[in-house]
Amino acid sequence: MYQIIFVKLIVVKHMHQQIKVCFLLGSLNRGGTETLMLDIFNRADKSSFGIIGIYRKKGLLEDSFHASKVNMFKLTPGSLVTIWLYPWRLRKLLKREKVDVVHAQQSLDAVYAWLACIGLRIKVVQTFHGYDFVLGHFHRLLIRLSLKITDMNIFVSKTQSKYYASAYKLNQRTKKAVVYNGINFEKLGIGAQNSIRIQLGISEKSLLMGMVGNFVPVRDQMTVCRFLNLLNTKGIDFRFLFIGKKDNANPQLFDDCYYFCQNKDLTGKVMFLGPRSDVSALLPQLDVFIYSTNHDTFGIAVVEAIASGIPVFVNDWEVMREITEDGRRASLYRSKDEIDLLDKVLSYIAHQESFRKSALENAEWARKTYNIENCLKRLNEVYGELI
Repeated sequence: MYQIIFVKLIVVKHMHQQIKVCFLLGSLNRGGTETLMLDIFNRADKSSFGIIGIYRKKGLLEDSFHASKVNMFKLTPGSLVTIWLYPWRLRKLLKREKVDVVHAQQSLDAVYAWLACIGLRIKVVQTFHGYDFVLGHFHRLLIRLSLKITDMNIFVSKTQSKYYASAYKLNQRTKKAVVYNGINFEKLGIGAQNSIRIQLGISEKSLLMGMVGNFVPVRDQMTVCRFLNLLNTKGIDFRFLFIGKKDNANPQLFDDCYYFCQNKDLTGKVMFLGPRSDVSALLPQLDVFIYSTNHDTFGIAVVEAIASGIPVFVNDWEVMREITEDGRRASLYRSKDEIDLLDKVLSYIAHQESFRKSALENAEWARKTYNIENCLKRLNEVYGELI
């Protein structure tokens, strides 16, 4: 009898104790994963669980992460000679910070976390932010291993979850959940008084369009470039902004787009702005947002654009169908089909008022559906199931 009461007291105490989560990050460069994590960290005071962050490499967003509402720790594996000490150092830090859950954003970190937590009650969770389409044999082995050893595998869309379940033959014993990315919409529009049209000398009469995303294999900027060439032949007065950095590992993706536009006499109309820290201020200033993907898993930039209240055009990749309610919240065009995209944009030019009215309704929907609070609430549910 006394033993039962004692056990109940322990359970009640644990239920009222806040779960503490450690997010493991690789580098702190500007990207979709890092944007999501920074939004979560900046809203940490609204979370039902405690948060700390550990990262392995510096990056452009390092200062922003340290300025967030989360304690950040830099822990570097080091050389091949000392890398075996990393799990032990990670273990010491996790124990010192009294962490309940380690949440890795990469399979490598999930393996590190599992090694560090052997024999401890700490649960290991990982989120898959991408696909394995362009990964080599070693990274696929890491994914296969991490899927087996982690306590929970999180996917950012149903489409992505279905793919991994099929590709890696996941059985019912593999714990998995879908948690849509969340966005801190409070940042949208901040700094919008700094007109990009004035900065770049763009006329108010010109149709201003843009796309956000680094030039990496995930995205398909070249289809957009071919569309812009077609639009130019129609005599439309436009300017287009490519926002995103050149990828050192795949420089040809940027170079091909840049020289295509140069050869088609689009240099004055198509601008490559590189990475920008003021994307949230730029989006509401666009007349149209256009996006083309090869294999995005969610599409944070697309959702941010919808939430900014501007018409959005995105290709019919399955994930984009999922996050836009099968095209109810954005105009879908056939993937790799610049002619279909042209038809959709020309339709917008002919019926701008109706497109803008729908865009305002879609913005309200996006802010209710994909806000950071919903993401934090869903994560708390997942963590609660494990603890």
